[in-house]
Amino acid sequence: MRAQQLRISLAVLALTVFASAATFAQPAPAQTPAAKINPRTARFGVWDNSTNPNNVMTYELYETDGSKLTVSNPTNPASDWSYVTKFDGTFQPVTGQPGAETSVEIINDKAIRITNKRNGVVNQVVINTISDDLNTISNEYIRLDKDGKITGVSHVTYNRRKK
Repeated sequence: MRAQQLRISLAVLALTVFASAATFAQPAPAQTPAAKINPRTARFGVWDNSTNPNNVMTYELYETDGSKLTVSNPTNPASDWSYVTKFDGTFQPVTGQPGAETSVEIINDKAIRITNKRNGVVNQVVINTISDDLNTISNEYIRLDKDGKITGVSHVTYNRRKK
């Protein structure tokens, strides 16, 4: 079990470093401390998957400092699912997905780490990064087998829905 946790941690670290390196390649806009992004609230709103119109994320306030994520399918509302987080790494049940749990932790002001479990086993880690203009979310999905070995990595971009 400890070896599995170590492999998962190393995989997340590697992806975080890779994602950070890609970000450093872009010129960063000048930011003052007042312009710092709040990772707890920056994602609030509706987000459309750039390649799949049947995958929509909605982030909203949960309690005073948490977030609720709902993933919906406009053509099949019965498949919707959601979870809540206080960004403290605590696993919470996923409504609409029996046996699923999710935890969320803040990496920095633009990135969060989402860890997904199925039936008690971590099967996916997602690095969710919001753009400087707060209008794009890039998700890097790392899929893991029951032993924590990486079995695949994929990328999805979400665009903030205009009001």
